This record gives sequence, structure tokens and C-alpha cells, in this order.
Amino acid sequence: MNILICSSEAVPFAKTGGLADVAGALPKALSALGHDVRLALPKYGMVYDRKISGTKVLDGLQIPAGAKARRVTVQSSNKGGDFLTYLIVNDPLFRRNELYGHPDDDERFVVYQRAVLEMLRKIDWKPDVIHCNDWQTGLMPVYLRTKYAADERLGQIPVLYTVHNLAYQGVFEPTLLNLAELPQDLLAMDKLEFWGKVNCMKGGLIYADVLSTVSPTYSREIQTPEFGAGLDGVLRDRKDVLFGVLNGIDFEEWNPATDKYIPVHFDATCPEKKRENKAHLQDKMRLPRKSAPIFGLVSRLAAQKGLDILMEAMPRMLGKDLQVVVLGSGDDEYHQALRKAQAKFPEKVYAEVGVFDEALARLIYAGSDFFLMPSHYEPCGLGQMNSMRYGTIPVVRSTGGLADTVQEFDPITGRGNGFVFSDYTAAALLSAVERALATYADPSAQARLIANAMAADFTWARSAREYVALYEKAISLRR
Repeated sequence: MNILICSSEAVPFAKTGGLADVAGALPKALSALGHDVRLALPKYGMVYDRKISGTKVLDGLQIPAGAKARRVTVQSSNKGGDFLTYLIVNDPLFRRNELYGHPDDDERFVVYQRAVLEMLRKIDWKPDVIHCNDWQTGLMPVYLRTKYAADERLGQIPVLYTVHNLAYQGVFEPTLLNLAELPQDLLAMDKLEFWGKVNCMKGGLIYADVLSTVSPTYSREIQTPEFGAGLDGVLRDRKDVLFGVLNGIDFEEWNPATDKYIPVHFDATCPEKKRENKAHLQDKMRLPRKSAPIFGLVSRLAAQKGLDILMEAMPRMLGKDLQVVVLGSGDDEYHQALRKAQAKFPEKVYAEVGVFDEALARLIYAGSDFFLMPSHYEPCGLGQMNSMRYGTIPVVRSTGGLADTVQEFDPITGRGNGFVFSDYTAAALLSAVERALATYADPSAQARLIANAMAADFTWARSAREYVALYEKAISLRR
């Protein structure tokens, strides 16, 4: 199968979140299954910063953008792995430090999507299916079923559209339709209109052949008003072609036996070496070396990630014999609250806020005993999978992908790989923490729990096979 994956970010080229991890790992897993996979994304300033060059494929593509046209070059790179990546080059639009959040994001991602389609008209390769991801590619299926519908080469290409986080929808003024050269009748409630504006994600949800989200539970949650972000009605209308495919993680990249970032390597046969990483983490975070369990958190610091109930629970947590280490950036109120907790409890809390440090993140995964993810909602979550790979036990709220990957540990049967709570309250989080502490106090139970976590299979091979089935379904429906 020829598969084109369109994503606004992908490792190792550019990353702001989990989408980049998925878009970087899935092509490798699909290639390993024998498919011809190609990836397309803009060439951002971050790509230049990483000194990733490309070979020119096309030059001088004139991409309409309202009253003007943008000149685009297409380059190819094999930096991502055993597959080809197309880099869409227009420095005035894309060569910036931040990937998103610019006043002209509407034009930037219209040009990106249109350039990919125009590229497909000219190169000697045609995809059997296009896999679009999130709002930045939401107009691509709209283009294929409207402006390019009569195009012999493009008009009938099937599309899978994946929602990674429904909260970010790409909503713009109606002038976007002029900018994109799309029909004005799309500004209708049963099409792209959303409270008088144009919703790019809604376009993808309506015009793609098959829809998916990044976990089975999230695919059900987003059909409800609580988690549907105003699009739950659209999703219910399309529930027959809406599926949940759990993300995987790259087991080569996330491997405590070879991880270049951690000081002491270990695996499931020698988990006791994990304690040496714990000592390094305590030193790094200026905490006293002691046997008390460490609860780690690597996250965007926002209410969605459960920081509100965590900060409410923190005073009672810190009354127990434990340590807390935090790495992340986000809302200033949580930066300040964590700094205050550190100042008040310097032997129990260390928070590195406002920055992201990959080496420190890996050390937290490797050196912590437990990993906190008390999210209000979590489409999939990768942190809980990463932590289990390193024998660090997740403490999570039962939502989205967290519900699909973490099962409550039962000390009697020895089954389960973490600690789970349902109610979105500080009290429910504290109860889960207390169960974790009780297990930690029983060395044999804790050893069983670590073994269960490290044995969990979150490889991309499993997820890739599920995506292949969805590609085949999209092809069948389009036929």
C-alpha cells in the first residue's frame, strides 16, 4: 500500500507535543510491515536549527493564498528513518521559532495543505490513502471532495482523519474560505461553519472517509457534550466510521537498557539498578538521598493535565513520607504554586518549571518510583507508557488512553500495572497515592508491580496493524 501521512509536526524534524511522536514513529512501523510510506510537513525554523537538509524534489510551485500566491519548494529527506519525508518550504511562512500561534496560521496551513496536493499532481508516486492529523490538515479532505473532486489523479483518494486532541480545532474567520479558494457554501452548519466561523477540524470530521482518535475510550468520550468541545453532534453522526487506535511508543527510543540520557542502564532482568538512577535524580533535584518513594511528573502544567487537583492534594501528600519532582511549563499560576511548595518543603519537592529538558525528563522516568497523570481528559497519553517502560508505576485518572493502558494493581492476585482513580477530585487522587504507598511498603508486591509494568506491550507494531485495517476500510468505502 502507498500511504501518505500529513502532519504539522513529526520527530526528528519538529516537535511541540505527542502528535510529533506519533507522526515520527507510525511511518517506521508501517514501513516495517512492507508499505511504501511517505510523510509531509512544513520546513520550520526548528528543522533548520537541527541542521536537517533536504534534496530538491520540486521548485517554483505557485500556491494560491487569497489575492496572492506563495512560491513553494518541496524537498525530500530520509532523516526520519526508512521512509521518505517531504518538506514543504516557504521561509516567510514556516521558518519561525514557534510552530503555531501566529496571526497568519490560517494562511500558513492552507498553503501547506494545498502544496501537498499540488505536489501529488506532479510527482511520480500516488498514495492509495492519505492519513491526515489534527486541524492543520483538516482542510485536505475538504479540498479532495470539492475543489479537486473532478481531478482524475486526486479526486477519489481515500482519507483517514485522526483527532489527537479535540480541544484544538483551528477556528478562523470566514475569510479563510477566500484564502483557501474554497466554495462559500461551505459556511453552513452541516459543513464547516462553527458559531459564525470556519472550523478546520470540523471539515476533516465531515469530509474524510474514516475517522479515528488515539484511544478507544477517547473515541467514546468525545461523542459526549462534556468532552466533545462543541463537535460531539458531528462525531455522533459519524460514529459508524469513528474508531479508536491506541498510540504506541518507540521501544528502541524508549529503552532503559540503552537510553543515552540516563546514567545507569537497566532492564526487566535487573530492575534493582533503577535505584541507582533514583539516587542520581535526587542529587540532580537537590533532594536528600533516602528510600522514600519519588512521585514524578513530566507534563504541560495546565488544568487539563490535572494540576488543579494535584495542587489541592499537595499539602496532604507532602505530609507523608515521599518526594515529588516536576518538570514542565504551562500556566503561570502552577509555576508559582510549585515554586511555593518547593520553598516550603525543600527536602520533599523540586520543580523545574518553565523549561523542558529531555535529559532530565528521561531521568525522571528512570529514577522515579511513581508517575503522576491526574488528567481531566487525556486523548491517549504517552507518559504512562514511557514510565512503565522504565519500571515507574503510573498513578492516573481513568480517562481516555489512561483508562485503556493502566489497570489497578491487585496485591492479592498480583495483576495490574498501576493505580487508577475515577472521580476528578483531590480526595480521589490522594486515595490512589495512598494505595501506591501501601504497595511500595511491601517489597514483594512492588517488585511484582514493576515486572507487570515493564512487561506491557505498547509497541507501534500493534497500532500500525490497526491503522492498516482503517486504511483498507477507507479504500473500501471510497470504492
